[in-house]
Amino acid sequence: MKNSIINNVIWKFAERMLAQIVSLVVSIILARLLFPDDYGAVSMVTVFIAIANIFVTNGIPNALIQKKDADELDFSSCFYLNLSVSLLIYVAIFFAGPFIAGFYMNEILCPVIRVMGLRIIVASVNSIQHSYVSRHMMFKKYFWATLFGTVISGIIGIAMAYHGYGVWSLVAQYMTNSIIDTIVLFFTVDWRPKLLFSLGRVYQLFRFGWKILFEGVSNTVVGQLQNMIIGRVYTSADLAFYTKGQQFPNLLVNNITTSIGAVMFPAISNEQDDRKHVLEMLRKSIRMSSYVVYPMLTGLAAVAVPFIRVVLTDKWLDTAPYLQAFCFLNAPAVGMIPRHQALNGTGRSDVFMKEHILARIVAIVVLLITCRISIMAIILGSVVSTVILMAIIAYTSKKYNGYEYHDQIRDILPTLIGCVVMGVPVYFMAYLGLSCSTTLMLQVITGMAIYLLYSYLLHIKEFEICRHYVISIIKRK
Repeated sequence: MKNSIINNVIWKFAERMLAQIVSLVVSIILARLLFPDDYGAVSMVTVFIAIANIFVTNGIPNALIQKKDADELDFSSCFYLNLSVSLLIYVAIFFAGPFIAGFYMNEILCPVIRVMGLRIIVASVNSIQHSYVSRHMMFKKYFWATLFGTVISGIIGIAMAYHGYGVWSLVAQYMTNSIIDTIVLFFTVDWRPKLLFSLGRVYQLFRFGWKILFEGVSNTVVGQLQNMIIGRVYTSADLAFYTKGQQFPNLLVNNITTSIGAVMFPAISNEQDDRKHVLEMLRKSIRMSSYVVYPMLTGLAAVAVPFIRVVLTDKWLDTAPYLQAFCFLNAPAVGMIPRHQALNGTGRSDVFMKEHILARIVAIVVLLITCRISIMAIILGSVVSTVILMAIIAYTSKKYNGYEYHDQIRDILPTLIGCVVMGVPVYFMAYLGLSCSTTLMLQVITGMAIYLLYSYLLHIKEFEICRHYVISIIKRK
């Protein structure tokens, strides 16, 4: 079991790394070819697509993974339900197009949302495929689907941007990625929907899944509500700077937490009756993900200005303060996601739902208070709601998983100290008066050296695990 989890984490991490590296390269090239207003237009539409998408990717697909004895009848029933829901949602989006364009006072948004909305239908199929792959711990399948999807969609997006298609190059990249991913999984995964359907099975799964669905919808609505308000109150360029500031921190956080979380959920579901083992897996995942992600976020915040100037050019310089803010705002997610998976994997999705209700109410109230002050005020308001959510999750982790408060602090404290030791000198290197490219290179090298030296001298356990793993790979080769 242990080797299976490690191997699947590696494959999932490799898939995430591949997806994010290719997406990062494509995003950088597109950012140089396109203008902030193009990104802003797509971000306005993505608000509605992201919310609609949750209804076919959360809830029922998660319940399929969690259910111990899910069979062909369960998967086929959920497939047809998901597909039917997606068709109804797309019809609603199609007819809402003119109203959305009128809300933002931008006519191009109507055809854009009608095209991008088709992705919801694709996602309804793709989400059941992903549930099957996750449940059977076949994460190697993700790797090949992601490889073809991200590379081909990236090539299409860049080619269209180069030939002057503007916003449509982003739409094409967005659509082809999901379509190709789904096609590859169709040919690489044995599962096919059968002509089977049971309303009773759907109801059983929905009893578990609706709580995760509720949390996903509320979380997405609150997150996308910020984009909606910024796009309406401020300019499309402001929204582009804001969303671009989110992109890179999200890239770092999602690489690790998504990989570990995707494997943890089915692993914990299989071991949900062994509370001690569940707690052990939870603590190990938090320590390792924190050790890897926190220094990356700290380093990215420290090098924000030279990074943007070198990678995205000066036309994106207004993104820098948002990038720094989101580096710290995304840090709590590293610990939240494993805790969520521990609750959901042990069948306590009711607790998972309840702990978010208060935080979401606070988030909406704070957003309404700060939305007309400034975009930075909106971000600082998000910090307040995140702190409240962290406190709630710490309590539920102690109560339902036996994760004591002092252990929660002790597991991440060495990493936090290392980030401070590394981050402070790296930040002040920007004042050496060197060129942006030279400064960025020196900051990255210095930051890595300081953090690794700190880990070696203090014998950080996660450093030793990574070092021994790398050495074992080298010896095998």
